[in-house]
Amino acid sequence: QVQLVESGGGLVQAGGSLRLSCVASGSNIRIERMGWYRQAPGRQRELVAAITSGGSTNYADSVKGRFTISRDNAKNTVYLQMNSLKPEDTAVYSCNARFKIIPGVYEYDSWGQGTQVTVSS
Repeated sequence: QVQLVESGGGLVQAGGSLRLSCVASGSNIRIERMGWYRQAPGRQRELVAAITSGGSTNYADSVKGRFTISRDNAKNTVYLQMNSLKPEDTAVYSCNARFKIIPGVYEYDSWGQGTQVTVSS
């Protein structure tokens, strides 16, 4: 019931910046939290950053101070500003939305298709 469309991935040199965007769409939903996860080859998917509808954020230790997550609730859009990128940030980044179907109380997860971020050394 929630579609997520991501954009903004690409190739960048170490020390550079990228901004990812994710737009959520759907009917009769309330999005509680949006976040970004990443998965590098041979590794498990990990949470990069998340933000609640109230604006509370949390980050993976590896990206604190370099990445910033923000959200435009009116547009159901979440952004991930990534600065000082490192080769170890190379991964497929996927957007996640945790939502409720109004007027229900159960939460569901939806995922975007993923966008590749490659950081060259």
